[in-house]
Amino acid sequence: MTGRAKKSNGAPRGLAGPNAEKSVSLALQGGGAHGAFTWGVLDAILEDGRLAIEAITGASAGSMNAVVLAEGWLGGGPEGARAQLQNFWQRVSLDGALSPAQQHLFNRFLGYWSADGSPAHLWLDAWTRSLSPYEANPLDINPLRDALEALIDFERVRSCRETKLFISATNVWTGKVRIFNRDELTVDHVLASACLPTIFKAVEIEGEPYWDGGYLGNPALFPLFYETVTDDILLVQINPIERRATPRTAHEIQNRLTEITFNGNLLNELRAVDFVTRLIESGKLSANEYKHVLMHRITGGEKLDAFTASSHLCAEWSFFQELKDLGRTTAKQWLAENYDAIGVRGTLNLRAA
Repeated sequence: MTGRAKKSNGAPRGLAGPNAEKSVSLALQGGGAHGAFTWGVLDAILEDGRLAIEAITGASAGSMNAVVLAEGWLGGGPEGARAQLQNFWQRVSLDGALSPAQQHLFNRFLGYWSADGSPAHLWLDAWTRSLSPYEANPLDINPLRDALEALIDFERVRSCRETKLFISATNVWTGKVRIFNRDELTVDHVLASACLPTIFKAVEIEGEPYWDGGYLGNPALFPLFYETVTDDILLVQINPIERRATPRTAHEIQNRLTEITFNGNLLNELRAVDFVTRLIESGKLSANEYKHVLMHRITGGEKLDAFTASSHLCAEWSFFQELKDLGRTTAKQWLAENYDAIGVRGTLNLRAA
């Protein structure tokens, strides 16, 4: 977090509506169907209008929300972004538009979690887990490609200068995170960020294979340390860090392992932010040489965590709307309680987190 002096938050930067007063960078987690909660959060922020969005970093479903928001804004400002987000989530809901094969693949994409439910669902889950996608999905059917190509003009996204986009994916060969910037984004980069290796073939970019970005950055925060002016980062977190229950069934164990894995690198980055923040505040590091990150977080808390693991697999439009409503309510409450702190202090207790 070096090389950038601390700036005030007095001048809005990025995607800024007429009422924008402060700037933030957004960090959007992936989490299957629960990404609709993030949709609700973004909808409330756009409706409120007081925050400019300087940059967005995202992984998996978070990367999709990021790209859809940016492209929608370019087509119609805040209201265009809100409309495009709704169009996207309605398009990918399972309302009869997809074939049975696509529905099953999309169900599997929507969660990194094991399926639970009917015997037929469990049988299909076991079958796809026993075969690689090169065997079970040789045609590499991906309903997300159709949805993204139908809705998103990637040439327009690449030409956007109002905000920065950082999309993370995992390089299969090197085992390292790769951050794709706005200037290079295509549908393949977003699909790479959301490529679950048990369902889809690795997405090749520049001759190298990529898997889901959530493995190494869900989301990656470090681009926001070096590439932005604003010190404020607003994390939208949809995967629970803690669960006060011991998993006992095979599905429960797998689901909890996945949650821990997909939060691991985020926790490491939050520890780094806490470490540097304490050194700056104690005078051991200069705020003129090290970025003093002000972390904020919106999370669904107990209400979102209360949904069963299998809900990550639910792609019903009514469920998406329920999650959106929860996201909107949560974001409005967060803004009411924390807006004045933006640009002044972080509102996330990093040590507790």
